Amino acid sequence: MAAVDLSTHPGHLARRLQQAHYLLWNTMVSEEITSPQFAVLNALVAEPGLDQRTVGERVGLDRSTIAEVISRLSRRGLLDKVRDPQDGRRFLLRLTDEGMRTHRKLTVRTARMNQVFLAPLSAEEQAMFFDLIQRVSDAAEGLRNPVEPLASSKA
Repeated sequence: MAAVDLSTHPGHLARRLQQAHYLLWNTMVSEEITSPQFAVLNALVAEPGLDQRTVGERVGLDRSTIAEVISRLSRRGLLDKVRDPQDGRRFLLRLTDEGMRTHRKLTVRTARMNQVFLAPLSAEEQAMFFDLIQRVSDAAEGLRNPVEPLASSKA
Protein backbone atom coordinates (compact mmCIF):
# COMPACT_ATOMS: atom_id res chain seq x y z
CA MET A 1 0.00 0.00 0.00
CA ALA A 2 1.36 3.42 -0.97
CA ALA A 3 1.80 6.28 1.49
CA VAL A 4 -0.85 9.00 1.43
CA ASP A 5 0.14 12.52 0.34
CA LEU A 6 -0.71 14.47 3.49
CA SER A 7 -0.35 17.78 1.65
CA THR A 8 -3.81 17.02 0.26
CA HIS A 9 -5.32 16.49 3.73
CA PRO A 10 -6.82 19.69 5.17
CA GLY A 11 -6.64 18.42 8.75
CA HIS A 12 -2.91 17.77 8.46
CA LEU A 13 -2.32 21.23 6.97
CA ALA A 14 -4.57 22.86 9.59
CA ARG A 15 -2.54 21.18 12.36
CA ARG A 16 0.73 22.43 10.82
CA LEU A 17 -0.74 25.91 10.50
CA GLN A 18 -1.86 25.77 14.15
CA GLN A 19 1.63 24.67 15.24
CA ALA A 20 3.20 27.61 13.38
CA HIS A 21 0.66 30.00 14.90
CA TYR A 22 1.33 28.64 18.40
CA LEU A 23 5.08 29.11 17.98
CA LEU A 24 4.67 32.68 16.72
CA TRP A 25 2.13 33.48 19.43
CA ASN A 26 4.47 32.34 22.19
CA THR A 27 7.48 34.19 20.79
CA MET A 28 5.82 37.39 19.54
CA VAL A 29 2.64 37.90 21.58
CA SER A 30 2.60 36.22 24.99
CA GLU A 31 3.74 33.16 26.88
CA GLU A 32 1.14 33.87 29.60
CA ILE A 33 -2.04 34.70 27.66
CA THR A 34 -3.13 32.14 25.06
CA SER A 35 -4.78 32.93 21.77
CA PRO A 36 -8.20 31.69 23.04
CA GLN A 37 -7.78 33.83 26.18
CA PHE A 38 -7.03 36.85 23.99
CA ALA A 39 -10.15 36.07 21.94
CA VAL A 40 -12.22 36.23 25.15
CA LEU A 41 -10.62 39.55 26.16
CA ASN A 42 -11.34 40.86 22.67
CA ALA A 43 -14.98 39.73 22.77
CA LEU A 44 -15.45 41.55 26.08
CA VAL A 45 -13.88 44.72 24.69
CA ALA A 46 -16.37 44.56 21.82
CA GLU A 47 -19.35 43.66 24.03
CA PRO A 48 -18.80 44.26 27.76
CA GLY A 49 -21.19 42.47 30.07
CA LEU A 50 -21.73 39.28 28.09
CA ASP A 51 -22.43 36.07 29.96
CA GLN A 52 -20.03 33.12 29.77
CA ARG A 53 -22.13 31.07 27.33
CA THR A 54 -22.43 33.97 24.89
CA VAL A 55 -18.70 34.74 25.06
CA GLY A 56 -18.02 31.09 24.26
CA GLU A 57 -20.32 31.27 21.24
CA ARG A 58 -18.69 34.50 20.04
CA VAL A 59 -15.18 33.02 20.10
CA GLY A 60 -16.03 29.44 19.13
CA LEU A 61 -15.16 27.67 22.38
CA ASP A 62 -17.20 24.83 23.88
CA ARG A 63 -18.73 25.06 27.37
CA SER A 64 -15.97 23.31 29.29
CA THR A 65 -13.18 25.19 27.50
CA ILE A 66 -14.79 28.61 27.96
CA ALA A 67 -15.33 27.86 31.66
CA GLU A 68 -11.61 27.13 32.09
CA VAL A 69 -10.55 30.19 30.08
CA ILE A 70 -12.86 32.46 32.12
CA SER A 71 -11.55 30.94 35.34
CA ARG A 72 -7.91 31.56 34.36
CA LEU A 73 -8.55 35.14 33.24
CA SER A 74 -10.45 35.81 36.46
CA ARG A 75 -7.61 34.38 38.60
CA ARG A 76 -5.15 36.64 36.76
CA GLY A 77 -7.31 39.65 37.63
CA LEU A 78 -8.15 40.40 33.99
CA LEU A 79 -11.91 40.06 34.24
CA ASP A 80 -14.64 40.33 36.83
CA LYS A 81 -17.85 38.33 37.14
CA VAL A 82 -20.91 40.27 38.25
CA ARG A 83 -24.24 38.63 39.02
CA ASP A 84 -26.86 39.53 36.41
CA PRO A 85 -29.47 41.76 38.11
CA GLN A 86 -32.21 40.32 35.84
CA ASP A 87 -31.21 36.66 36.29
CA GLY A 88 -29.38 35.78 39.51
CA ARG A 89 -28.19 32.47 38.01
CA ARG A 90 -26.08 34.22 35.36
CA PHE A 91 -22.83 36.09 35.70
CA LEU A 92 -21.92 38.94 33.40
CA LEU A 93 -18.28 39.41 32.48
CA ARG A 94 -16.33 42.65 32.29
CA LEU A 95 -12.65 43.33 31.84
CA THR A 96 -10.80 44.92 34.72
CA ASP A 97 -8.50 47.89 34.10
CA GLU A 98 -5.62 45.40 33.95
CA GLY A 99 -7.60 43.32 31.45
CA MET A 100 -8.07 46.39 29.25
CA ARG A 101 -4.33 47.21 29.44
CA THR A 102 -3.45 43.61 28.59
CA HIS A 103 -5.82 43.63 25.63
CA ARG A 104 -4.31 46.87 24.27
CA LYS A 105 -0.76 45.54 24.62
CA LEU A 106 -1.59 42.20 22.99
CA THR A 107 -3.54 43.83 20.16
CA VAL A 108 -0.38 45.58 18.98
CA ARG A 109 1.62 42.37 19.28
CA THR A 110 -0.95 40.25 17.44
CA ALA A 111 -0.96 42.73 14.55
CA ARG A 112 2.83 42.31 14.21
CA MET A 113 2.58 38.54 14.55
CA ASN A 114 -0.10 38.38 11.84
CA GLN A 115 2.15 40.32 9.46
CA VAL A 116 4.91 37.75 9.99
CA PHE A 117 2.50 34.82 9.79
CA LEU A 118 0.97 35.99 6.51
CA ALA A 119 4.17 37.36 4.94
CA PRO A 120 4.38 34.55 2.35
CA LEU A 121 1.11 35.79 0.81
CA SER A 122 0.40 38.92 -1.23
CA ALA A 123 -2.37 41.24 -0.04
CA GLU A 124 -4.73 39.68 -2.59
CA GLU A 125 -3.76 36.16 -1.51
CA GLN A 126 -4.27 37.12 2.15
CA ALA A 127 -7.81 38.29 1.37
CA MET A 128 -8.48 35.04 -0.51
CA PHE A 129 -6.95 32.99 2.32
CA PHE A 130 -9.23 34.64 4.89
CA ASP A 131 -12.27 34.16 2.69
CA LEU A 132 -11.54 30.48 2.14
CA ILE A 133 -10.58 29.64 5.72
CA GLN A 134 -13.66 31.51 7.00
CA ARG A 135 -15.94 29.53 4.67
CA VAL A 136 -14.42 26.22 5.79
CA SER A 137 -14.59 27.28 9.46
CA ASP A 138 -18.22 28.32 9.14
CA ALA A 139 -19.08 25.00 7.49
CA ALA A 140 -17.20 23.14 10.24
CA GLU A 141 -19.35 24.87 12.87
CA GLY A 142 -22.35 23.26 11.21
CA LEU A 143 -20.72 19.85 11.59
CA ARG A 144 -20.31 20.41 15.33
CA ASN A 145 -24.05 20.93 15.85
CA PRO A 146 -25.77 19.56 12.76
CA VAL A 147 -29.38 20.58 12.29
CA GLU A 148 -30.07 17.32 10.51
CA PRO A 149 -28.11 14.09 10.37
CA LEU A 150 -25.26 13.88 7.88
CA ALA A 151 -26.46 12.94 4.42
CA SER A 152 -26.88 9.25 3.92
CA SER A 153 -25.45 7.47 0.94
CA LYS A 154 -28.73 7.63 -1.01
CA ALA A 155 -28.21 8.38 -4.69
